[in-house]
Amino acid sequence: MRRPLVGVLTTLLIGGGAAVGVAAAPATAAPQARSTAQAAPQAEKQAKPKAVDFAGTVALSNCSGSLIRLPNSADNDPGLVLTNGHCLETGMPGPGDVIVNKASSRTFSLLNSTAGKAGTLRASKVAYATMTDTDVTLYQLTTSYAQIKKSYGIDALNLSADHPVTGTPIKVVSGYWKRIYSCNVDGFVHELREGDWTWKDALRYTSSCNTIGGTSGSPVIDVNTGKVIAVNNTGNESGERCTMNNPCEVDEKGNVTVRRGINYAEQTYGIAKCVTTGNRIDLSLPGCTLPKP
Repeated sequence: MRRPLVGVLTTLLIGGGAAVGVAAAPATAAPQARSTAQAAPQAEKQAKPKAVDFAGTVALSNCSGSLIRLPNSADNDPGLVLTNGHCLETGMPGPGDVIVNKASSRTFSLLNSTAGKAGTLRASKVAYATMTDTDVTLYQLTTSYAQIKKSYGIDALNLSADHPVTGTPIKVVSGYWKRIYSCNVDGFVHELREGDWTWKDALRYTSSCNTIGGTSGSPVIDVNTGKVIAVNNTGNESGERCTMNNPCEVDEKGNVTVRRGINYAEQTYGIAKCVTTGNRIDLSLPGCTLPKP
């Protein structure tokens, strides 16, 4: 995984993105090609790329993250910060562990469009965190979206409630490194395994998103809509099979593929079905598939 950074900053550059099949059976199927048909003028207008910058992203002590709002969030709701489960200040949750409504006073540096510090946000609790099936932490803040807007002039990033599509142009925005990576959605992985953890329906980048340590938790933004579609979390650094910092892909038949230098994110559209009025996590909501304690 894109390890949290502790102490001295270390940049871990990743190599090329050639796929290395390690199973006797065929590798996973190639991702569906994006249509090249000419779109109607209105569709082209709707797909005009959005300007993506650092506004609404945050820097943690060891990771990246973002201030997000759900489709049904209200201005006076407490804000939510999205990052990885493995960025949790108390350490990485074990397989099967789910943390809900645990007190926290963690702080976050809120960035403006040019990556300058706009202000400091503080958590009131860990609303949700897990590394099972996905790799996500949601912090609830002590301030509302309206208060943040009034104090700092910064809007939250909108979280998409839709499954991403192969070929979509994306940007991975790291508040920790103040760096933006540009690439496309290369495809989706039935299971992504790393050490003791397994993540489902992970999003794979094309090779130009060569993310490094400290980019953990960065929002993955759909350039066409400007919405967050995933949270950056890992990459295969040295070509090993299913080990720490060397995730492997496992298809529906159990075939394993290793792609050295390729990086991944965990989709976030499912979060929208698990948040109710007041930005409160409710894992009993219809359609909510996030792991439960």
